[in-house]
Amino acid sequence: MADNNGQANIGVVGLAVMGSNLARNLASREGNTVAVYNRTYARTEELLQEHGDAGFIASEDIDGFVASLSKPRTAIIMVQAGKGTDAVIGQLAERFEPGDIIVDGGNANFHDTIRREHDLREKGLNFVGTGISGGEEGALNGPSIMPGGSKEAWETLGPILKSIAAVAEGEPCVTHIGTDGAGHFVKMVHNGIEYADMQLIAESYDLLRRVGGLSVEDLVQVFDEWNKGDLESYLIEITGEVLKQRDADTGKPLVDVIRDEAGSKGTGVWTVQNAVGLGIPVSGIGEAVFARAVSSKPVQRAAVQKSITNRPQLAEVPDTFADDVRAALYASKVVAYAQGFDLIIAGAKEYGWDIDLGNVAKIWRGGCIIRAQFLNRIVEAYDENPSLESLLVDPYFANAVSEGEAAWRRIVGIAAASGVPAPGFSSALSYFDSLASDRLPASLIQGQRDFFGAHTYQRIDKDGTFHTLWSDDDRREVEQEPSTH
Repeated sequence: MADNNGQANIGVVGLAVMGSNLARNLASREGNTVAVYNRTYARTEELLQEHGDAGFIASEDIDGFVASLSKPRTAIIMVQAGKGTDAVIGQLAERFEPGDIIVDGGNANFHDTIRREHDLREKGLNFVGTGISGGEEGALNGPSIMPGGSKEAWETLGPILKSIAAVAEGEPCVTHIGTDGAGHFVKMVHNGIEYADMQLIAESYDLLRRVGGLSVEDLVQVFDEWNKGDLESYLIEITGEVLKQRDADTGKPLVDVIRDEAGSKGTGVWTVQNAVGLGIPVSGIGEAVFARAVSSKPVQRAAVQKSITNRPQLAEVPDTFADDVRAALYASKVVAYAQGFDLIIAGAKEYGWDIDLGNVAKIWRGGCIIRAQFLNRIVEAYDENPSLESLLVDPYFANAVSEGEAAWRRIVGIAAASGVPAPGFSSALSYFDSLASDRLPASLIQGQRDFFGAHTYQRIDKDGTFHTLWSDDDRREVEQEPSTH
């Protein structure tokens, strides 16, 4: 093993754009000396040539990289999730000693993180699955950071991560989320909320343009204006910037020459899959995932369009249409975030994590993709009542939804009448109406389940579990003995 005298307090493995930018961010902060390593040394050389003044300690092989780290050795892995991450973890684990720290900063599945943390803990090593949000710009200038892992690892890693995190309201956007996979779980939910937020903004744009008849230039002004109020956010801001862009070849708005087929990298799907497993309805996130899936089926879409002879006429809209869309957007955002935080609560209970919801909202206020003024209200809600049943019962959000409810219903109705899809708005309103209804048709479903499968049901007027003998002439009801299993 090469000997570089352990000069670096932090190392980065994997020097693609995210890894390089994170390494540069680390190196720019006082007190950090950064070791860097990439499987292909040419990439390392490129970083050194472009940013030689950063004081990186570079190594051509993994042994030299490990030797360049001071103890406890701390290395952040920024390589492709999956087998690539496992390969680097294996290389480091062979060379690291008890107490050393391996950080996975990629978009890993939290189940993998739980497995890796357990395996490395048995070797005396600290493994920290860490969500990092903010894209390339965030990695360089200050991301929102969501680390899991042990408290022991946080003692060493915390000051380093605080030095590079975004700052909001004077506080670094990083906190110790919880043990093993908690950090990657919360990052997964963050990305799921991001899906929903983007879908709702896209539906707002579509309704204003197609039904409201606004030009792209008008929409730039609308989104710029929305970004000055309680909708102020990174996603609203960049929406205006995207709409301003003109295509150099055609002179058309760039948005008009981009294919209407949205891709994804999987974290939204993971959010929905895990929510279903935990029994948490995240319909807003689910509809956003499904909307991208529909958009990516051009052959199927073309076939359906060809088979249809008539489409609805666009509905007439009130003078308040833009304000109504804005109100529907805000109310639907409240629902999306409420569902996301419900999922975090359920995940924490299932996997034994102690997650401070207010702190999660705090670290999302800066650096990350869903950063927004809106999050300050969520911080206040959980500061006031850490045991909220739902964000929808917090007085501020309950009032906001109540004030926008009539407009929300108008927008969903206009979208349906016009044949313009608005699955995000519609599903959010249905979720709200389901919670607000004093009785749901689930009673009929329970009757059906008992009829064909003897699944039993409970009554509203007495305790116990019951089954109806549906095949008997008198359709008798019998009480079931409590299960001993």
